[in-house]
Amino acid sequence: MEWNTITADPVLSELPYKIELNEWGKIEMSPASNQHGMLQTAIAFQLKQCLQDGKPFVECSIQTSKNVKVADVVWGSDLFFATHSNSTPLPAAPEIVVEVASPSNTIEELLFKKDLYLEKEALEFWLCSENGAMSFYNKTGKIVQSLLCPDFPLTIEA
Repeated sequence: MEWNTITADPVLSELPYKIELNEWGKIEMSPASNQHGMLQTAIAFQLKQCLQDGKPFVECSIQTSKNVKVADVVWGSDLFFATHSNSTPLPAAPEIVVEVASPSNTIEELLFKKDLYLEKEALEFWLCSENGAMSFYNKTGKIVQSLLCPDFPLTIEA
């Protein structure tokens, strides 16, 4: 299945689930919770405050080596968006990609996605636990805090 087919399907657009494509082109769905949405919003708001020369947004589709993944929150520089315009899915990952854990995720799944996003040129991957604790990664591995946004809180309030 192709991503443009999924985004154009009116039935799929009404589902209360996050939709991604796995490496075999099959749809994977994850149920969303209000806590998950509140954490996404809080992270996007903090990114907007911390980094001025770009923009954050939620539910960003990114073409990876294992098909299309949808990041919970991203921040891309003005240069990134000038380069990639309004591509859906994005052919490269924005500078910061954030996943918010939910009960339907395993840590292995989220760390696998980390590798996919870093492979697609993300500079940092952030993982937010269900209780708001933040972990930061770059190509060298886990880092104590974000290097791109060093003032970002280590715990985010939903």
